[in-house]
Amino acid sequence: MHTSRRWFVRPTSEEEEELRKRLSIAALIGVIGALALVAAGCGGSGGGGKTTTGETTTSSSGGATALPASSCPGGIYYEGSGTPEFIVASDLPLQGSGRTQTEQMVDAIKFQFKQHGFKAGSHTVGYQSCDDSTAQAGKWDSAKCSTNANAYARNKSVVGVIGTFNSGCAAIEIPIANRAPDGPLGMVSPANTYVGLTHKGPAIAPGEPDKYYPTGKRNYTRIVAADDFQGAADALLTQQLGYKSVFILNDKEAYGLGVAHDYEISAKTLKLTVSGFTAWDPKASSYEALATRIKQSGAETVFLGGLICENGAKLIKDLRSVLGAKYPLIAPDGFSDFTANGPAAADMYVSVAGIPPEKLTGPGKKFIDDFGAQIGTQVNPYAAYAAQAADVMLSAIEASDGTRASITDALFATDVTDGILGSFSINENGDTTANPVTVYIQQGSGKSGTGKTYKTIVPPASLVKAA
Repeated sequence: MHTSRRWFVRPTSEEEEELRKRLSIAALIGVIGALALVAAGCGGSGGGGKTTTGETTTSSSGGATALPASSCPGGIYYEGSGTPEFIVASDLPLQGSGRTQTEQMVDAIKFQFKQHGFKAGSHTVGYQSCDDSTAQAGKWDSAKCSTNANAYARNKSVVGVIGTFNSGCAAIEIPIANRAPDGPLGMVSPANTYVGLTHKGPAIAPGEPDKYYPTGKRNYTRIVAADDFQGAADALLTQQLGYKSVFILNDKEAYGLGVAHDYEISAKTLKLTVSGFTAWDPKASSYEALATRIKQSGAETVFLGGLICENGAKLIKDLRSVLGAKYPLIAPDGFSDFTANGPAAADMYVSVAGIPPEKLTGPGKKFIDDFGAQIGTQVNPYAAYAAQAADVMLSAIEASDGTRASITDALFATDVTDGILGSFSINENGDTTANPVTVYIQQGSGKSGTGKTYKTIVPPASLVKAA
C-alpha cells in the first residue's frame, strides 16, 4: 500500500466560500421570485392550456391548465375521462449527457400514472414533464429552475412536483414552492441527496436547511438516502476493497462538494488516508495534469464526488489514461447513468441509494418486469425511484382535501408498506427512513453501458452520524 508520499489538499477557502455564496444566492433567488409572485397576486392559472390524451393534443376549456410549453413542451399527459382536475409536474434535466437516465424516469412516471388510471381517490390527475436544463448548459440551469418553480407556484392546477434531480436546482426551487399561494406546494424528489436540503451535518452551508423554508413549514421530501449515508457507504466500500489511501475529487457543485466531504469524514473515521482533496474544472480540456498529481500522491483509489454532466466522462478517460486502464475509481450516484460514463469507465464502482432493481420484490418486481418489457432495455435504478415518487404523490393527493397545503401535510404523513421500494416512511425533516446503498460495477460503455450489482451496504448509524 502506498503511504510514502502523503499529500493532503483541502479545498481552498475560496472554493468553499464560492459554494456557500452560490447556495445562498440560489436560495435568495427562490425567495425573491416567490415574493414577487405573491406581490403580483399570481394565484390563478392563466390562459387556456393543452391536454395531451394519448397521442392527441387538444385545448381544454375546463379543468387543469397546462404549464408553459417553453419548459414543459409535451402538454398534459392524461388518458382519463374528461379533463384532469389537477396537474403533477416533474422537474428533471432532459438535455445533456444524463438525459438517457432522466428520460427513462419520465417514462416511469407516465407508466405509474397510467397504472393508477390518472386517479388519486376522487381526484383526476394529469402529468406534465418539465425540463430544468438548457441545451447551452447541457445540464440543469439555475435560471430555468427559478422560472419553472415560479410557473408551478402560479398555476393553481399544479398541486405537486416530482423533483428535482439535481440538488443545486432543488435549492432554488424549494423556497419558491414554499411560498406558493395556497401552499406550501409539496415536492417529492426521487434523486436529490445533498444533506443540507433537509437536515444538518458537518458538510452543509451556513443557514441550511432552514433557509430553504421561509414560511417555517416544510414542503420538500425525498425518497432517496442523503449523502451522509452514501458517503459512509462509499467509505466502507473503499475499506472493504482493501484500499488504505484515497484521493478525493469534487466538481464544486452543492451535491459534489457535499458528498465529497461526507465521504472524507467517513474515510477518516475508518482510518483511511486522504491523499488529497481538490476540485476538477468542468470546463477543462484535459485532466492529465490532475491525474499526474494523483499518481504522485500515491493514492490507491480516487473518489469522484460530482456529476457525469460536469465533464465526467472526459475526467474518467484522462484519469485512466495516466493512472492505468484498471485503476480503481469509486463514484456516487452522480455517475449512475451508465450509458454516459464512456468506455474508460469499465469496472468503475458506482453507488446508488436503495435496493438494486433485480432485488426488488412484490410491487417492485412487478414494476421492473412490466416497465422493463415496455422500454425493452435494462431499468435504471432511478426509474424505480421516479415511479415510487409518483405513487407517493398520488397517495398524498388521495389522502388530502385537494388543497396544496393539505397535500403537503399528507406527504409528511407518508407511510409506505410493500411499495415499489419496499417499506418506508417520511420523517419530520422530509427524509426517508429506508437508507440502503447499492454499489454497481460499470459494464460496457455508450448506449450499451449497464451497471452490474456488486453489493448493498447499510452503513452503521455511528458512521453516518460522524459524516
